[in-house]
Amino acid sequence: RQMPADESWIDDHGAMLGWRWTPVSAAGLYVPGGIASYPSSVLMNAIPARVAGVQRLAITVPTPDGQANPLVLLAARLAGVDEVYRIGGAQAIAALAYGTETIAPVDKITGPGNAFVAAAKRRVFGKVGIDMIAGPSEILVIADAQANPNWIALDMLSQAEHDESAQAILITDDTALAKAVSDAIDGHLKVLERREIAGKSWRDFGAIITVPDLNRAAELSNRVAPEHLELCVSDADALAEKITHAGAIFLGHWTPEAIGDYVGGPNHVLPTARSARFSSGLSVMDFLKRTTLARMTPEALKAIGPAAQTLANSESLEAHGLSVRARLDQLND
Repeated sequence: RQMPADESWIDDHGAMLGWRWTPVSAAGLYVPGGIASYPSSVLMNAIPARVAGVQRLAITVPTPDGQANPLVLLAARLAGVDEVYRIGGAQAIAALAYGTETIAPVDKITGPGNAFVAAAKRRVFGKVGIDMIAGPSEILVIADAQANPNWIALDMLSQAEHDESAQAILITDDTALAKAVSDAIDGHLKVLERREIAGKSWRDFGAIITVPDLNRAAELSNRVAPEHLELCVSDADALAEKITHAGAIFLGHWTPEAIGDYVGGPNHVLPTARSARFSSGLSVMDFLKRTTLARMTPEALKAIGPAAQTLANSESLEAHGLSVRARLDQLND
């Protein structure tokens, strides 16, 4: 459903106009693998690329202990990845962009990584295309009095456990819920397997904000422009209408953000650091290019060519105007 259609039409002067979509030839997919391994990231990057029609898919994945995660390799095979390289960090991005003796360069690089990976993607942009500059994971939850505080706590910790720099925020109009969620988070942090990482994230970047009403919650959320936004409220659809900036929105009490990380449909490679104000999550569109098409008939050129010549002359681009004029002169002979 994400694949756009080619279009063409004939305008009133007889000119054919349109566009067509074609995939990039080769894509490099960065799969994180330092603190944890993410076979889901292989699927989230490779499947849209394959749907788009990319011919060559190469993934780079760090292997700190020297061993590739078998689940990552299985995901790569299932998704149709052609090449797997055991390399990570900024050097992996450089290899994909510029090539090495053993790694052929690609046309576009996608996938999340740490701060060094993000900085490297910023540096190579222009030599290759990139999807986005992804930062630490974020979740913002808007909840009302009907929300389950234990569920909310776990949803927030599901992002906090990613990275010590991850951010989890709750905005609610119910002070009792705010207290209950805070207590639940403290309780889970005593036993959570990744409590050291999640605890530092919660301590340094977590927040619970109480507001007078959900309208104010929506306003604050739009200012944050979160990567993940959960609307755990009675009328999630109505509140969603007030949201203008978010990477992905999870509607209702029964839609935990974690479902989107794995099987819910929306890609989990999403804009962070307020970039949801101007960008979108990874999709088939990231692996496609739009090429515009135009064909003039003699009649069409006769109708619109003089306007093009006038504009060219106004910009002192003589050859531009002459290239049109030469054809018009032949038509007038």
